[in-house]
Amino acid sequence: MPGYATRLLTVRLGGHDYRIRALSDLQQFADPTGQAQRAGISSSLWSLFGQVWPSGRVLAEAMSQFDVAGKRILELGCGLGLSSLVLAQRGANVVASDHHPLAESFLAYNAGLNDLPAVTYRDLPWAVPDATLGSFDLIIGSDILYERDHAAQIAAMMLRHANPDAELLVTDPGRGNSGPFTRAMASQGYEVTEIRSRFDEKDSEPFRGRLLSYRRGVPMANASRALQ
Repeated sequence: MPGYATRLLTVRLGGHDYRIRALSDLQQFADPTGQAQRAGISSSLWSLFGQVWPSGRVLAEAMSQFDVAGKRILELGCGLGLSSLVLAQRGANVVASDHHPLAESFLAYNAGLNDLPAVTYRDLPWAVPDATLGSFDLIIGSDILYERDHAAQIAAMMLRHANPDAELLVTDPGRGNSGPFTRAMASQGYEVTEIRSRFDEKDSEPFRGRLLSYRRGVPMANASRALQ
């Protein structure tokens, strides 16, 4: 027994049903070798990677119709890998990344559940530079601004890993940390396009959740059409 319980979910994205192995609930925790503790993941945060979150669904749904032809794509904080699985199903060139010790095995298992090829995975702590990762045309992440210091860390990652004309696409449930991040990105020449999104069936307009696109020198109207 692995020390934690799982369940199988069916998640419909882009007109396709995906079978997903997730943790049974937020109370699951197992770190027998201390690997998560060494990675800085506390017991209260350990189970977060293993859930299907509304922000993850919104990003994965966007990836089901986004123009990805010829692009090298990086998913930050992939968790169960919904967006990377959608991209793999479309034949995209995607690298999934996370820093949770179980993210890689859950991603591989979920790819197998859906008869998809293995998705390239990288253990990627945001504060630690990785000179071997290379650069990308599209970088994506769902709810990756959930702590205050993440804005500076991800902005620094964009300097290291974004091609000059790269786009960053982030789903934000409205935690309040996107403002500092947008200012940090503006200092690099990025403009932001915002689309309010329904993150939950109970959401009512104006929606608090947002799909944020950061690009350099792209007119707002053009960027908005690309997300629709």
